[in-house]
Amino acid sequence: MAKITPFEIGYCTHLGCMVLRGSAMRSCKFPSRAYLLEVGERRWLWDTGYASHFQHYTASGVFRLYRQVTPVYFNPDEALAAQLHRLGLMAQDLEAVIISHFHADHIAGLRDFSTLNMICSGEGWQQTRGLRGIAALKRAFVPGLIPEDFEAALQFVESFPQQSLPAALAPFQQGYALPGSAGQIVIVPLPGHAAGHLGAFVQTDEGWRLLASDAAWSPLNYQQLHYPSRLANLIMDNPHSYYQTLGALHQLYLGGSAQIHLCHEGEL
Repeated sequence: MAKITPFEIGYCTHLGCMVLRGSAMRSCKFPSRAYLLEVGERRWLWDTGYASHFQHYTASGVFRLYRQVTPVYFNPDEALAAQLHRLGLMAQDLEAVIISHFHADHIAGLRDFSTLNMICSGEGWQQTRGLRGIAALKRAFVPGLIPEDFEAALQFVESFPQQSLPAALAPFQQGYALPGSAGQIVIVPLPGHAAGHLGAFVQTDEGWRLLASDAAWSPLNYQQLHYPSRLANLIMDNPHSYYQTLGALHQLYLGGSAQIHLCHEGEL
């Protein structure tokens, strides 16, 4: 069965009341998580978290606003490449980086893995690739974080074979089987938060797990359908789709057949 190893790569702070409607207006810590996925001898990264590249490309110009709105705390020793190196892993030991979506806190380390294949939603990339300036900032996308030869090694999940999911994972019915994963990693669209936002069902020895990325920011969002602030709609790609996805997570949670992992689950 597949193995998941989580990493925390820096964190940002933001008001907790944005994540849970009606919560206290206090600053909360939200870690940025990435994951190492392993099936046999094959390994993939799910996102990269923060990296020093984020600090470089948001040091001036319009993208300085990104750091002012969500202050970021990052130590170079926390970089995903550095953490993998301490485990004895280098970029050449990996198959690819799977990008859940193109918000800066998920792609800031791509340049550290620029020799690898990259996997993402084709729809998400097409809607993001041309964004610059204020338009990019509004979508939390920092163009400088994308490596120069990014598109030369790019694969879209829409080209992967479709795979049916077990009935116990309802309302999710099918997704895209990650090549080389023996059907143990199935990538699924989780629309709403960002263009082409993806999650992944991973079959482990402990059962199915869903890497839900930013489909929720707190377990209370999907466990009790405790919604974010209405102001959070301003940073969503499609609020209607976001709440539909949150409802699907709620049904999955009630079914009890998969453990849900969020990227930014923090101290609320």
